Amino acid sequence: MAGRVVKRAFKYRFYPTAVQAEQLAQTFGCTRYVYNRALAERSRAWSQEQRRVTYADTSKMLTGWKRDTETEWLAEPSKGPLQESLRQLQGAFEKFWRKQTRYPQFKRKGRSKDSATYYSNCFTYRGGQIRLAKQSEPLDIRWSRPLPEGAVPSQVTVSRNARGQYHISILVEDTISELESVSRVVGLDAGITSLYTLSTGEKITNPRHERADRARLAKAQRMLAKKQKGSRNRAKARLKVAKIHGRIADRRRDYLHKLSTRLVRENQVIAIEDLSVRNMVKNRSLSRAISDAGWSEFRSMLEYKADWYGRRVVAIDRFCPSSKTCSVCGEVAGAMPLNVREWTCRCGAVHDRDVNAARNILAVGLTVAACGDGVRPPRT
Repeated sequence: MAGRVVKRAFKYRFYPTAVQAEQLAQTFGCTRYVYNRALAERSRAWSQEQRRVTYADTSKMLTGWKRDTETEWLAEPSKGPLQESLRQLQGAFEKFWRKQTRYPQFKRKGRSKDSATYYSNCFTYRGGQIRLAKQSEPLDIRWSRPLPEGAVPSQVTVSRNARGQYHISILVEDTISELESVSRVVGLDAGITSLYTLSTGEKITNPRHERADRARLAKAQRMLAKKQKGSRNRAKARLKVAKIHGRIADRRRDYLHKLSTRLVRENQVIAIEDLSVRNMVKNRSLSRAISDAGWSEFRSMLEYKADWYGRRVVAIDRFCPSSKTCSVCGEVAGAMPLNVREWTCRCGAVHDRDVNAARNILAVGLTVAACGDGVRPPRT
């Protein structure tokens, strides 16, 4: 099969020395300061002068901040991560202008993820070792899997999570061979009891990772609430909470990766619903379960893997009445509350609510795939 060149990130854990950890902490703090100060300047210019500040303007400001005696410490870390923080701020504003996200928010120490991105002129990669700018020793990386043969990293991002773990994400070009075409297609109906119901009738179990650790998490959070703010014991208690959250997230991510890889390998076309998860989590009764399901993360995995391997993911209109439309005769039933799990159509067909929805999602998805995204079923 033909190979396709894509940019792919490989993530590894590494263990910095005491000196490297101190340098990285300084870099994380500087990138956060630059981001916040640039955001403040852009917000002030617009609110007071109705003037839009560009990325080029903030880049000039950064040069001035480095020369200022009060902030000359900004010149100590590598310049690459500081410039990248300004690019990230510019990207956040562009998403806000396109109405994709809310207005950019300030980053807070201990609340925002610590990260710094280095481009090729700010690190070296020789002999399977990576050395960051202004560091004398290479990073102690645990190579859990090899980089593609002959790959040359174009950028690396180092990060520290709430658990105190350090990771490095290495971006390289990789050649991925498309999978052989298959005739199988599938529709997916997202749910809570079953994570996904397939149009084939198979129901994917929802592991409910958060619920499995809910008792441990609640206990750790109670202990955290009792600690005095600013104390070392509070820092230790917060670390315990972070470890539990991290364990939940790791298990969820692993499960979704395995499921998405399986579906992409087995099916040529995968039809899903274009769910508005942001609005759905406003339901206080279901918000915890919806967040634990990871629907948005799963869709992202499906889309980029399908793009890599020559498959197609089709998202149908979220207002499609998939649950109450008979997949046999096409008649749309009346109101159908969530507690109705099985129903019988006037044509005599007996439907499992979720399986029927998945079959309708597949039917509409195949129509959209054949005729274009402009094709949408009537809203009912």
